Amino acid sequence: MKNLRLLLWSLILLLQTSVLAQDLPRHLTEEEKVLMTSYQPPVDDIGATIPPEKAVRTMAEWEELEGIMLTWTSYQTILRQIVDIAQEEGLVYIVCSDSNSVKNYLTSGSVPLRNLKFIIAPYNSVWSRDYGPWCVYSDIADSMYIIDWIYNRPRPNDDLIPGVIAGYLDLPIYQTTVTPYNLVHTGGNFMADGNGIGFSSKLVLTENSGKPESQINSIMSAFMGIDPYVKMDVLPYDGIHHIDMHMKLLDEETLLVGQYPPGIADGPYIENNLQYVLNNFQTIFGRPFKVVRIPMPPDQYGRYPSNGGYYRTFTNSLIVNKTVIVPTYELKYDTTALRIYRDAMPGYNVIGIDCNQIIPASGAIHCITKEIGVREPIFISHAKILTVNPGESGYPVKAFIKTRSGISSASVYWRLSGDEFYSKIQMQMTSPDTFTAVIPMQNVGTDIYYYIEAVSVSGRTALKPMTAPEGAYRFTVDYAVPVELVSFDYHSSNGGISLQWETATELNNEGFSIERRGAGTNNKWVAISWIEGAGTSSEIRNYEAFDINPDFGRNYYRLIQHDFDGYQKEIGLLEADFRNNNLEFHLAQNYPNPFNPSTTIKFSLKQEGHVTLKVYDILGRLTATLIDEFMTSGNHKFQFNSANLSAGVYSYHISSGEFSDSKSMILLK
Repeated sequence: MKNLRLLLWSLILLLQTSVLAQDLPRHLTEEEKVLMTSYQPPVDDIGATIPPEKAVRTMAEWEELEGIMLTWTSYQTILRQIVDIAQEEGLVYIVCSDSNSVKNYLTSGSVPLRNLKFIIAPYNSVWSRDYGPWCVYSDIADSMYIIDWIYNRPRPNDDLIPGVIAGYLDLPIYQTTVTPYNLVHTGGNFMADGNGIGFSSKLVLTENSGKPESQINSIMSAFMGIDPYVKMDVLPYDGIHHIDMHMKLLDEETLLVGQYPPGIADGPYIENNLQYVLNNFQTIFGRPFKVVRIPMPPDQYGRYPSNGGYYRTFTNSLIVNKTVIVPTYELKYDTTALRIYRDAMPGYNVIGIDCNQIIPASGAIHCITKEIGVREPIFISHAKILTVNPGESGYPVKAFIKTRSGISSASVYWRLSGDEFYSKIQMQMTSPDTFTAVIPMQNVGTDIYYYIEAVSVSGRTALKPMTAPEGAYRFTVDYAVPVELVSFDYHSSNGGISLQWETATELNNEGFSIERRGAGTNNKWVAISWIEGAGTSSEIRNYEAFDINPDFGRNYYRLIQHDFDGYQKEIGLLEADFRNNNLEFHLAQNYPNPFNPSTTIKFSLKQEGHVTLKVYDILGRLTATLIDEFMTSGNHKFQFNSANLSAGVYSYHISSGEFSDSKSMILLK
């Protein structure tokens, strides 16, 4: 019955579409728009249509890959170049109708035939990113599963490709194809940080309009381990509304974001989406996302999408282990884009492929490829050191490391700037799956390079970052800050902003200055307050300063500490949203973060009501209920003691009436 249904739909597509199936664009054709009104997507008869029993984690695109998959149809000159580059980094699975013709085309372009796997199967289009399989891992880094969504196009052969791949690789497959878990989605409109945070445009809401957002979130959590699920407004000139056309995650903490000239095309809308992300979400390590900007170039006639130009983009790239394949268009734009990639991704081999042929169809490199993960990953989660102060005990390097067979050894390799060789320090397991080593203390101003190596019991080796030693992490030893800051937060008060901070210890501290900057790019920092410090103290000290004239909307504040020797340093930075004279709902980032064994969570309630404050682990399992009671309006704080929890990444969620928010935190032991 299934084969008959597929045959009928394939005939309909061939009869009603004015182009060959393999030339279908990434967007819906006019004929497909008609078909979509009555289209019933196929349901594969393999695998499960309920969520996995074990909690899962969606693989990030920069994680170690067994290889990639692509469908051999149109744009074969581009596909051939991708195959040539990608087979140097792993296997290339090629879905095709005739492997001999593919081999002949590859060899005619001097492409060697190695690391290639040919899968003979029917298909409709080249856009494997959108309909291809998603790789997830149970228990963070255990068994690999395939996840299959309903493809948002009336292309039944494409829609069944995840099942074909799962069968070829002999992997379990879980499908979001049957009520109540049916979900229409597309791969170009999704990216994940590998730690549970997912990103999409609100296209996923409109294409599942019969479901409330909470149900969509629940499906993504159950099948892919995604929480939180960040959704941004669609862009008016990006007709397909896929975020891979203007955004890409380069690692756990870095967003590559396309940038138009001021006021051009989707530029203002991209900026609004970016500010939404930065204002409301943090990395899995509880820090702001680092943003790398890359130009969105005009087409060959100097036109942008707002005046008929093609949607040229450099973010639509593919990471294949240590290689990044970037779409290119014209040398005068490409040179800058490739440099930005190389600066942002040290140690990677960055290669460009001309995509002028494919970009008119609303896609590029990322759109026609899909990652296939390794069967036994070594998952390493590490909040890279950004800067440190001189200290007697050196510089701790902590990492959460997990793999199916277990970790036999973990090491930190480090060197000083200018040194040729790395020194090795054995990491010690300080709690289950958590390893620590200490880099020796160095002089102020010293640049230190380091990376982590983990070896599994089965003999596999992984590096963090993957491109080490060439792409090792780097940090600089800075001057010591004579103040241990416990928290820095705000709330609306008496027609202004009340800024509050708390210190645990102070040494030679003359005082604090507060500076404010408005949200505009041309605004400058302006001093608004000076508060005297305690000199030297080992007691908890609380401070408060008022801004009686904040800008309406977003305000940025930085806390600067001054010692009696004339040295000063920024020790706190926050954003405050001032909309009216009333207290606002607000959940602050816990402090300290990372923490051990306790941390403080502060929040503000605009009005009284029932409040719940809960803690979840990285797999979304409830680990603690901190508050479940009626509370009055005002500012509140809760001291969370983690003595009974293992080290790792957690999130805390607050809910009160219509207000809800969540943030991530890291427990180190």
